[in-house]
Amino acid sequence: MNEVITHITEGVEVTVSSSYLQDFSSPEQGHFVFGYKIKITNNSIYTIQLLNRFWDIFDSGGQAREIEGEGVIGQQPILESGQSHEYTSGCNLSSSMGRMKGHYEFSRIADNSKFIVLIPSFNLIAPFVLN
Repeated sequence: MNEVITHITEGVEVTVSSSYLQDFSSPEQGHFVFGYKIKITNNSIYTIQLLNRFWDIFDSGGQAREIEGEGVIGQQPILESGQSHEYTSGCNLSSSMGRMKGHYEFSRIADNSKFIVLIPSFNLIAPFVLN
């Protein structure tokens, strides 16, 4: 695993760690696969629901793309104060280095108000690049 990055927005803590998935990658064909694990912890006093995700993905091969969609891995978890939700997902790149960042859209259950929680920027780097 690479470094662990944490960011807190409006009492919601997002922690990210990433890793290179060698068994799923084919460097000779320009196919690099990375996994990332995210833990979202609700440290606010409100019950909240994750509605949508938005990603900015940069590939050092020169590609940049945006991805958005409902929830995370098919779920829109509801988190009471003090609860956490963890999930694992992945990203394909055409080069051995890249970066991801983004945000989640949440709703406070009590009044249905929407707010944004930042996902901190994290690196996707194949370990052989650093040797």
